[in-house]
Amino acid sequence: MKIITVCGSGLGSSFMLEMNIKKVLKELGINAEVGHKDLATVVPEDADIFVMSKSFDDKVSVPCKITLSNIISLEEIREKLSAELKNRGLL
Repeated sequence: MKIITVCGSGLGSSFMLEMNIKKVLKELGINAEVGHKDLATVVPEDADIFVMSKSFDDKVSVPCKITLSNIISLEEIREKLSAELKNRGLL
């Protein structure tokens, strides 16, 4: 499974979000490849799940998207990512 985090420039907030997702995945015992990209280079085939701030929700068209109100909230990341992983039968 591959997860891509997205932000405007692909450097700051998407990298921070990537690190937080890795923490949550480790807690859940899930192995996944996690990376980050900028908004302009997102391609639906790049990942199974895309994670981003709600502010980018209408700017990214991908099959599986998790949008966050607070990208630094481990609790929100854990809640939404866990729900998606359960839907996929991985938890």
